[in-house]
Amino acid sequence: MHNNDKNWADSGNAICYSGYRAGQSPVHGIFPSALEIGEDLALLQPRWKFLRLYDCTAHAETVLQVIEEQQLDFKVMLGANMTAESSNPNCPWGAHFDEETLASNRIANDREIDRLIALSLRYPDVVFSVSIGNEASVDWSDHLVPVERLVAQTRRLKSAITQPVTFCENYVPWTNKLEPLARELDFISVHTYPVWEYQSIEHAMAFTQQNLQAVIDKNPDKPIVITEAGWTTASNGRGIEPNNASQQLQAIYCRELLNWSREAGILTFIFEAFDESWKGSEDPLEPEKHWGLWTEDRQPKLALQTLFANQG
Repeated sequence: MHNNDKNWADSGNAICYSGYRAGQSPVHGIFPSALEIGEDLALLQPRWKFLRLYDCTAHAETVLQVIEEQQLDFKVMLGANMTAESSNPNCPWGAHFDEETLASNRIANDREIDRLIALSLRYPDVVFSVSIGNEASVDWSDHLVPVERLVAQTRRLKSAITQPVTFCENYVPWTNKLEPLARELDFISVHTYPVWEYQSIEHAMAFTQQNLQAVIDKNPDKPIVITEAGWTTASNGRGIEPNNASQQLQAIYCRELLNWSREAGILTFIFEAFDESWKGSEDPLEPEKHWGLWTEDRQPKLALQTLFANQG
């Protein structure tokens, strides 16, 4: 059974969680400890019910283990971390791979799906849905996976587990190339980032709503979830104007997003819980590092003071 009748949006707030602290990184295989993850979950627990995880590494395994052992009230969307199965000349920072690398990546992706299945079966009461990948089909992706391979992985998952299966992607591919995949999925997961597309805060929510409507129009019979939307609090100008990145703007957008999505009945994962310094370039103002509602050292940003102001 792949039951997606439940209106998850009525069940609580949702946030993307990656627990890497200073000096930790999935690239180098340095993962947060169970104690550190427990501290993070204690910060999240009062306000957040749904968590999104991005891979099936030791990080995800520890998160699921801590939730189960401590009997915490979280439901997790567990994701697979896909590596490139095709070169992509459209990727601005380069994504050309030789055939040997691509063949190796295909094997690695199959093993990641193996882990996704294993963890979903091991933690059936915690994992409420699974994603076969993240931004692996958008034009600029550096880890491009052909749609037919995503379809095959979806079918494999659905034959092995009972949780609903989705794929997390920018809104644009859902309006065109992902039509064959959408038919296979239990629900569609959309990313929308007005600030990456040079939108001002005044136009940001309308832009988000337009992005979502374009996906709904193309896929009228599929349930739709927003699995990433947020606002960075710092930028060196790479892709985002520095004056369009601040804690004040993040607070405004996240509040508007939460209010609208709750009224619309759309489960929406805010991106993201904590800043992650391992991401992007070495520049400390790289925008990729600054999407958290908390700083990397777990200090709350302005958004957290305003997000739940009227909820006690």
